[in-house]
Amino acid sequence: MNMKKSLTLNAWACIAIIMLCIGGCKNDETENTTPPTLTGVTNLVNRNTPLTAVGYGEWIAIQGTNLSTAYKVDFNGTLAKDSLLYGNDNTVTVKIPSQLTDPINNPITVTTKYGSATLNFQIKQPPPLITSFNPPAGAPNDEVTIVGNYFKGVTSVTIGGVAATIVSNTQTEIKVKVPATISYGSVSVTTPVGTVTADKTFGLKHVIFDDALRGNWTNTSYSATWDMLHTTIVRRGTYSIAHKFTVGFGACRFRSLPTFSTTGYTTLKISIYGGPGTAGKKVRISLTPAKLTYDLILSEGSWTDYQIPLVNIGSPTTIDYITFQEFSGLASQIYIDDVGFY
Repeated sequence: MNMKKSLTLNAWACIAIIMLCIGGCKNDETENTTPPTLTGVTNLVNRNTPLTAVGYGEWIAIQGTNLSTAYKVDFNGTLAKDSLLYGNDNTVTVKIPSQLTDPINNPITVTTKYGSATLNFQIKQPPPLITSFNPPAGAPNDEVTIVGNYFKGVTSVTIGGVAATIVSNTQTEIKVKVPATISYGSVSVTTPVGTVTADKTFGLKHVIFDDALRGNWTNTSYSATWDMLHTTIVRRGTYSIAHKFTVGFGACRFRSLPTFSTTGYTTLKISIYGGPGTAGKKVRISLTPAKLTYDLILSEGSWTDYQIPLVNIGSPTTIDYITFQEFSGLASQIYIDDVGFY
């Protein structure tokens, strides 16, 4: 046999061997065409202990059988991203989306090339989160907007422990009516996952100024100009105080005669809108006869609702004067509203 013929035969022999190997590999890796089943959910660390519930946005391992061709995971109508889905025959590892349809009950459906399977399972949204509410005070039946997150499925809102009528709600906002029997107190939101209470309280137990000075309080401001009936920039209601300091540490000051007893009150509240040039400037609060002071940092072009614990300004038992003094060379105008105690 010549050399050329020998090489040709050897080449064909190699090709035949490769084809046999490929055929053998295909037989070993034949796809499982049986429809999938789902048996439970675990975390990624301990895959032997089934979970009863998980939270939005978590990584999970879905356990079952016949899952090697899984290409879609549906959480109660919301699909997991393809890039966050990995699987083998017994497990699908996937990241739950950050928002789902229901606050608690979100069944999982896994779809493979050969069928689908569904597992009823609790995937819970986080507890509700309150970031702010507006306005900071109000009368019975006034509408208040609560802003935050995870309000889906809200079951109740209370102000001062009294149920407020829910007008509307979304994932991030709830509108309620102030209860008829109370106009101040803690703001709490309840969903199927839990209850949260806002850091700040709503309303005023004792009003110094809303649309006018109340009770025994009078205006004794100095080194400043003011308008007690300003109507353009108002936090709530009809009027605010437009107050302009003059250079030399002028002050907005209120006096109570007779003296005001702080019994039953823990917090001084005030809303201030900073005019042009006020960003980062200071207004220093002092109470007479208390000795401590407290600095407020102003925001330009927006209202800020301040709540100052009385313990931070000397814990006085009685008050003659409340002084809001310019303390950083501020010669611009500020606007004041909703002053009082809680």
